[in-house]
Amino acid sequence: MNAIARTDAPKPLLVEMADKYGLQPTEFSATVRSTCGMAKATPEEFAAFIMVAKEYDLNPLLKEIYAFPAKGGGIVPIVSIDGWVNLVNSHPACDGFEFDFEHAEDGTLISCTCRMYRKDRGRPVTVTEYLLECIRTTDPWKMKHRMLRHKAMIQAARYAFGFSGIYDEDEGSRFADMKDVSPQAPKPPAPPKPPAPPVPEEPIVDADGVVIEHDQQEGDQTAASSEEVDATVFFEALEAEMAQAATAEDVEEVWTARDPLAVFEGDDINQGIAKAIKNRRLKEIGA
Repeated sequence: MNAIARTDAPKPLLVEMADKYGLQPTEFSATVRSTCGMAKATPEEFAAFIMVAKEYDLNPLLKEIYAFPAKGGGIVPIVSIDGWVNLVNSHPACDGFEFDFEHAEDGTLISCTCRMYRKDRGRPVTVTEYLLECIRTTDPWKMKHRMLRHKAMIQAARYAFGFSGIYDEDEGSRFADMKDVSPQAPKPPAPPKPPAPPVPEEPIVDADGVVIEHDQQEGDQTAASSEEVDATVFFEALEAEMAQAATAEDVEEVWTARDPLAVFEGDDINQGIAKAIKNRRLKEIGA
């Protein structure tokens, strides 16, 4: 009797996240949408949001991560201070952090310095944030020392552990005002091209000795460069290949082959997701 091969297919992302918190997928989706600023998010935006939550192991139900509506549509992933503290303390290389405040002679707060320690480094990562550069007119900034301490801690965490593609609320609001991160509408058909230039004096020929016309070469290149990338499919493939990487060199080989920074050029959120996938795999193999 022939044995039947059994393959355990990976769970869809929504099902995996819902199972993690003991909810049904529809229940999890409805809860996250209603509590994390995702009520009007498209399916693609929602998928990108929970993918970031998964990669950084942040709990959207506890508001460790939520969404900020971007100007013109779309969302920006925001990580609360509780989420940043979770990211740092759960990192296997974390060896603690400490703060120092600087005041003027009259007691006015000037700056806050955070020193972030790693077990695998001899010297701490040190970041200083200045009140004049960070303060805003919002209610939380009435507690200047607390808010400036948060800013210094977040920036030190970025330098020490390479967290990317996520923002605090101040950064997220500025980012949303400056850049439209919503999916771009399909471009209108390109206008007719001008007549092709004359064939060069030394034309390119194929293996059979047939001359390749200049406009044919250009058309082939244009067709190849105009293919749209499905982000969800790309990240699933990247995760699958990273899972096979056993060393840091293997990870770099997958990263170079996929080249997500070029694939998502100008898309900070998807670049951040790709970096998170890479960093997670490096952490898993102890690199």
